[in-house]
Amino acid sequence: MARGNQRDLARQKNLKKQQEQSKNAKKEGDPKKRMESDAEILRKKQAAADARKAEQELEKLKAAKR
Repeated sequence: MARGNQRDLARQKNLKKQQEQSKNAKKEGDPKKRMESDAEILRKKQAAADARKAEQELEKLKAAKR
């Protein structure tokens, strides 16, 4: 009846298997489409970062005028 750490080992093995499957799922599909979608995501992130940076600069200017 004593299973020891067999359950824990099975859980770890299953977790590792699921992580490998998720990595492989990201690599599926047309490489050109994947590159375009990745590029679009990066463009959106960069635009958000630029907007945040501009807002911070504006706040600095407002604080300097006071």
